[in-house]
Amino acid sequence: MGNNMVASIRNAWKIPDLRKKMLMTILMLLIYRIGTHIPVPGLSATVLAELGRSGSSLFGFLNIISGGAFNNASIFAMSIGPYITASIIIQLLTIAIPKLEQLSKEGEHGRKILAEWTRYGAVILGFIQASALYSGVIRGAVTNRSFLSFITITLTFTAGTAFLMWLGEQINEYGIGNGISLLIFAGIISRGPDGAAILIGYLVSGTFGEGVIGYIVLILILLVFVAMIALVIFVQEAERRIPVQYAKRVVGRKMYGGQSTHIPIKVNVSGVMPIIFAMSIMTFPPTIINLIWGNKETGPFLTYLKNIQDKPWFALSYALLVMFFTFFNSMIAFNPVELANNIRKNGGFVPGIRPGKPTSDYISRVLNRITWFGALFLALVTIMPSLLQTFTNISNVWFGGTSLLIMVSVALETVKQIESQMLMRHYKGFLE
Repeated sequence: MGNNMVASIRNAWKIPDLRKKMLMTILMLLIYRIGTHIPVPGLSATVLAELGRSGSSLFGFLNIISGGAFNNASIFAMSIGPYITASIIIQLLTIAIPKLEQLSKEGEHGRKILAEWTRYGAVILGFIQASALYSGVIRGAVTNRSFLSFITITLTFTAGTAFLMWLGEQINEYGIGNGISLLIFAGIISRGPDGAAILIGYLVSGTFGEGVIGYIVLILILLVFVAMIALVIFVQEAERRIPVQYAKRVVGRKMYGGQSTHIPIKVNVSGVMPIIFAMSIMTFPPTIINLIWGNKETGPFLTYLKNIQDKPWFALSYALLVMFFTFFNSMIAFNPVELANNIRKNGGFVPGIRPGKPTSDYISRVLNRITWFGALFLALVTIMPSLLQTFTNISNVWFGGTSLLIMVSVALETVKQIESQMLMRHYKGFLE
């Protein structure tokens, strides 16, 4: 298997277009990783690193999604969080406002307009989030508070987010894979050595247990890690196939149709986007409160929202949001009525189901059942770190469920894109 993988990579590298795309993707990711070590003027990296080690879920989220840039007081500290939030808002508005829904169906022209609005929204939200960070969360890390430092830090953070958007778009256009997902993937992967150091620290300090017990616990954790990778791959690749039969028809002297095919419905249609969306939403209340009140004393309710990531029910709320966005993305990605109409127009039918509305109802039922399973799976993955901490008293584990799902999903998606490029040129690929 290892030799086949090496041979596949060698074959992929021989394709000029594919080699160019791979080099472009690597270059963009390299620029991103260099940027995570460029400091923002007027910020203390030491103080931010202490905040990152404080155990707060908010700081942990910021550090994971930014690939350690938050702890480094880097220009990319906010990562692409504002862009993700802007994407959520635009998608919600597309469903709520008929004119925007119509615009989204106008092909490439409509998508370009919505993408432009998303970029503008990301810059605005980026400035708001940067202002909130300056006023509250990183207040103690600012070395010299003044109007000039406010402008310098907030605009630098905002520009960093805008630059990452540009990097992601360059990967989409000239590279391989989804640019935004790959940036998050690269950030998570870069935390691997730190994660290994944390586990070794737990082993040495006796947190896992004394002597042989500690090694057994460590081995069990690594086995859970491997098992979760296998489970995520299984669920990501699983699909339900709805059979479709096409009736024979004669056009001129030729006969068309008569073949059987299927509609593949993946168990996890939405991929990692529900988790990324939910993470962005859960950090929104603290951002707004920090922007308005900073470190000033607030009432019990606002204080509660300000520290919402550290509350016991945070994991449950997070899981419910993930389930909501799983169904939401499923609705956007899959339209049973439109699919049923297309099948009927092409002379097809689902065996045992009448064409038209009965077919769309059948597809909807299948999609709902599949989506429920996918939503519950994603929700379980997201609360896995909380369960691990509850039963083992171990926190800050690098390969939490969210990180693991993003890594595996993005890797599979990218490999499939490379595979499709190779199949177009009749090369053997990774997935045989």
